[in-house]
Amino acid sequence: MAKRSIDRAKAAKKDEFYTQLEDINNELRHYREHFRGKTVLCNCDDPRVSNFFTYFAYNFEFLGLKKLITTCYKNQDMDLFSQNKSEQAVYLVYEGGKNGNSIPDAEEIGIKPLKGDGDFRSKECIELLKEADIVVTNPPFSLFREYMAQLMEYGKKFLIIGNQNNATYKEIFPLIKENKIWLGYKSGDMSFRVPANSEERATRFWIDTNGQKWRSLGNICWYTNLDIPKRHENLILYKNYTPEEYPQYINYDAIEVSKTELIPCDYDGVMGVPITFMDKYNPDQFEILGIGNGGELGVECGVSANLTAEQCAALFREDKSFRKGKLCYRNDKGKLIGCYARILIRKRA
Repeated sequence: MAKRSIDRAKAAKKDEFYTQLEDINNELRHYREHFRGKTVLCNCDDPRVSNFFTYFAYNFEFLGLKKLITTCYKNQDMDLFSQNKSEQAVYLVYEGGKNGNSIPDAEEIGIKPLKGDGDFRSKECIELLKEADIVVTNPPFSLFREYMAQLMEYGKKFLIIGNQNNATYKEIFPLIKENKIWLGYKSGDMSFRVPANSEERATRFWIDTNGQKWRSLGNICWYTNLDIPKRHENLILYKNYTPEEYPQYINYDAIEVSKTELIPCDYDGVMGVPITFMDKYNPDQFEILGIGNGGELGVECGVSANLTAEQCAALFREDKSFRKGKLCYRNDKGKLIGCYARILIRKRA
């Protein structure tokens, strides 16, 4: 099933989003101290088009790297500096400049063939993963769960791009709740180059003056387990709690907070906040208790546990979008309001 999934993704080109060098530089400038003396792996990157390879190769000495490894999916260029096509999957190894110009030249980059197709889950790519200290890349969006699971299985430090909604997945949210992973600095809108055969879209799509196709996504973020100062900055709270402004959920003992900046400073109970809260989450300031996402994670943390089957059925008749794991409340007009995914938090004492 997983192999068929990646084949479909490759065929449709739907997972090929090439990150801009500016976005990479703006994020990675906060992590410089983590890279000194380390081996970095970019295992979802064609170096001909990957700005991750460009960033690390040209900043090799500045970051004090030990080694840079990139792997390419099959049907890539065997010679980084030519247009000769090859069906051979390859990996590249760069260990710094040898001619004193601090610029990666063709003769300084070791290009080696892979036996398989370069899939990050293959045995030979896993061996390269084992060699790495830190993994940095933009993995296929459709394979984010598998990719993260592999990083956790092999205990790797990482900095990767993903969708904010990934935080609500049953495979990902427990890692956030247990403070095993967190968000980096950039969160929100990000633009990506996409392949020439990408289908045009009505929104968030354009073609520049050079004919390059672009897409932008408004819910992109960096996931990492590298500690950063931002993670320990307190969110400034200024709002005061009132029952009118912060309605109580029908199916969980907590209040609805519609925006992160509206978290009240004088409320010590449980609150439901949007997933964008993760961008401001400081584990020293708040405790994450669970998530009401309309699925099994919501049920597991007790959403709707206070309701009988008959009460749940009545809510469903009133609003067909109601689910046991989905938080809901009534507005000031008595209308039933079902919430999007809400992270359940409580201020630490």
